[in-house]
Amino acid sequence: TVLKAGIADPHHVSAAIVSMKQLNREAVRLLRLFEVHACTDVTGFSLLGHGYEVAERSGARLRFYWDRLPFLDGAKEYAEQNLFPGGSCRNRDAYHLWVDFPSDLSEEMQLLLFSPETSGGLLAAVPTTIVKEVSAQFASRGHACYLIGEVVTGSGIEIV
Repeated sequence: TVLKAGIADPHHVSAAIVSMKQLNREAVRLLRLFEVHACTDVTGFSLLGHGYEVAERSGARLRFYWDRLPFLDGAKEYAEQNLFPGGSCRNRDAYHLWVDFPSDLSEEMQLLLFSPETSGGLLAAVPTTIVKEVSAQFASRGHACYLIGEVVTGSGIEIV
């Protein structure tokens, strides 16, 4: 959106392109080495849209930690300027009823979590007992792996 508008910082564009060129193939190969309870690619329905689908189909609640969520360089700054693709609002309209946000999280940052991804990573649920092993395996292969939340009792999604 910011690229189309001609206002994107070139460094942010370069970082975004590098990120989008990463294929999930190797991540899937690594995850197949472990017990995985659920896995989805985060694309057009956003982190929260895809997360809700996982939670709903699993009969569980996902708790995401705001301070652990990885964002592309510049994403928060562009969000603060209210620069979003149209899909963000559509995703929010479709999924907001199942998401609980902290009262101090701005509407722009909330909407950022509904932003569609052209080529996002994988959202995978693995047992807590193997999280360190999974993270180490990803790191040893030069792949990013973020522990962004946990599965808890309930339904829907909460951001804390």
